[in-house]
Amino acid sequence: MKLHALITGLLFAATFGANSWANQPAPAAAKGDAAKAQKIVNDVCGGCHATDGNSTSPAYPVLAGQSPEYLAKQLHEFKSGARKNAIMAPNAAKLSEDDMLNLAAYFSAQQPKPRQAKDASLIAAGQKVYKGGNAGSGVPACASCHGPSGAGIPVQFPRLAAQHSKYVLSQLKNFRSGDRANDGGKMMQTIARKMTDQEMKAVAEYVNGLR
Repeated sequence: MKLHALITGLLFAATFGANSWANQPAPAAAKGDAAKAQKIVNDVCGGCHATDGNSTSPAYPVLAGQSPEYLAKQLHEFKSGARKNAIMAPNAAKLSEDDMLNLAAYFSAQQPKPRQAKDASLIAAGQKVYKGGNAGSGVPACASCHGPSGAGIPVQFPRLAAQHSKYVLSQLKNFRSGDRANDGGKMMQTIARKMTDQEMKAVAEYVNGLR
């Protein structure tokens, strides 16, 4: 029975991931000049995200090493209002198209700093959901979209490795509540609504230590 459940879960995760990929529109390729972003980074972005993209506060996401396509997409959607955030909205409103592409190129080129997950019980539970999902509740394996090491799949799915656990948890809750709705096809909203609070905490803790 355990083997059957494992196989079922893996098949579900693979199928869900493939179908989700097919349903996601591919954003335009983001090509910017990292050097031209330096002034904006120093004057604006660095205050929250640090100039190397490795924010020290869990209230602000790590941007270092994130794919440029994903970063540009988020900036566009903060500017358009598709993604809501009281801090990012006015900052993004001031950015030109070139600014967004340049910032995306800059932060994607920064080296993310490894982090250490601390709660052993959460790590084990998080690894289980991240790698195998929960076939019983219909939660797919996170790894099917974000990769086994959390590096993400450029253009489509963001990097999660070494992201602040509190930030990841906050975003999962925002997807579940609908406060965040800029996931094309509502994929993350659907997944988050099937996750328990404990599963969210566990996954968030686990990805914090991925590298």
